[in-house]
Amino acid sequence: MSVTLVFLAVVLLIAGWWLAHQRLFSKPWLEVGHAHDPRPHGSPGVAPAQIGLGVFLVVVGALFTLFISAYFMRMASTDWWSTPMPKILWLNTAILGLGSLLLHAARVTAEHHRDEASRTALIAALATGLAFLAGQVFAWRELTDAGFLLADNPANSFFYMITGMHGLHILGGLFALSRVIVKTRSEPMGDKAVLSITLCGTYWHFMLAVWLVLFALFSGWANDFVELCRSLLT
Repeated sequence: MSVTLVFLAVVLLIAGWWLAHQRLFSKPWLEVGHAHDPRPHGSPGVAPAQIGLGVFLVVVGALFTLFISAYFMRMASTDWWSTPMPKILWLNTAILGLGSLLLHAARVTAEHHRDEASRTALIAALATGLAFLAGQVFAWRELTDAGFLLADNPANSFFYMITGMHGLHILGGLFALSRVIVKTRSEPMGDKAVLSITLCGTYWHFMLAVWLVLFALFSGWANDFVELCRSLLT
């Protein structure tokens, strides 16, 4: 429960800071004279799609936080024994990180009107996402072949459930990325295309951050970190 509360507190702080910088807490009816916009002249505001994505990512982050909190609480049971982490997950982590870098490169090249380079980076990012999902399937196969079945151990159930949920979110991101690739295939990349690539990149960076937390959880590093925090607080 403490892990959940800490995460929600961090999310609220970040959300409050971001909203304050968007002047959503301002009261224009109380301002005298011309309202001052701190953003540079001519710079675009925050698109509604970006706000919507931010709200969605907060919800997704809260969902995974509840999973992780339940994981820690269930670990205290006597019928719990750790599930070995397949080595292919190391490769999957590198692949997911490469996809994040490719989407960043796609956004930068689109902003500089290097359309072909941006399209190539988008297709490569799509390929890395598919490779990541394939790697997850291989990891599940490796565990089942070794006898670590879904219903045999609570740790196994949590591993399959959490990684499966993360995989579903990656699949949704690939669907959105595929639509961007189709829409930008034959037309010049303008501001709308750059916004779409930015949204895909933000989503991918977030899912990479979630996966790094899950990777630390399944490898046991998160357990050591929690024990260190508990020893410092007591």
